[in-house]
Amino acid sequence: MANFSRTWWGQRFLTAIEQITDPGRLGRGRSYARGNKVKSFTLKDGLVKAEVRGSVNPYFGVYKEPLYETSIEFEPISKANWAAAIAFIASKASLISRLMLNEMPDNIEDAFAKLDLNLLPRSNTNFKTQCSCPDWSNPCKHIAGVYYLLAAELDQDPFLLFELRGLSRENLQKELAKSPLGQALSAELTAQQTELEPDTSYYTQPLTTPASEIEQLKDFWQGDKRLPQTINAPPSTGVSGILVKTQGDFPAFWPKEQSFLAVMEEFYDRVRDKSSAVL
Repeated sequence: MANFSRTWWGQRFLTAIEQITDPGRLGRGRSYARGNKVKSFTLKDGLVKAEVRGSVNPYFGVYKEPLYETSIEFEPISKANWAAAIAFIASKASLISRLMLNEMPDNIEDAFAKLDLNLLPRSNTNFKTQCSCPDWSNPCKHIAGVYYLLAAELDQDPFLLFELRGLSRENLQKELAKSPLGQALSAELTAQQTELEPDTSYYTQPLTTPASEIEQLKDFWQGDKRLPQTINAPPSTGVSGILVKTQGDFPAFWPKEQSFLAVMEEFYDRVRDKSSAVL
């Protein structure tokens, strides 16, 4: 499973699939996924479509590699249930803050469970699968191969879990932003974003200020006011690294398996502790 998914949400998706699918089919599906048998893959409006190359089998008269059409359609959550789920998520700061910052909370499934809903599939009734191959079993090995490719896609964008159940990332965040907590967080995000202005020069232009007349050098170095003996550290912000967090756990430029946010949070903590020690 780890070969196909490196994130906890992708692994949970595969775990959910493996609990409701025949292990033998999944084993052959893994070999199809590893062997690059999936030729094309699309995901739109909760519908996954893929073309999967079959196997040559002269015993059954198959002398040319066939190409099978597969589809996986997840059962959408109703609008009423989505409204209830969004209202519950919007009331929890730990959930809404991470979702608004393009992060997937690790306890998101618990939030749905409290409403007697499920984000991840629990049974075969949560989705429909079809394949044009002659195999009577459903899911067949071709569909099983697409399962693992879908888990890899979830690694890149965990919000596909919501889209598979009928709600896009944009609509989710739009609805969350209407709540009191969402409005406060949106205001903070907007305040953090500043537009870049073009400069007329690549170099900093010095500004000259006429110096006031000073009678003694001692007055110049000491100044009119004494410096404070102690300097208080600036208060920590409510959401640390807010601009960094908008990139998510695994942004496109981050090739490592460890979460980008986890690395940056550790870096921010070290800088903060170092600054506090100096001050």
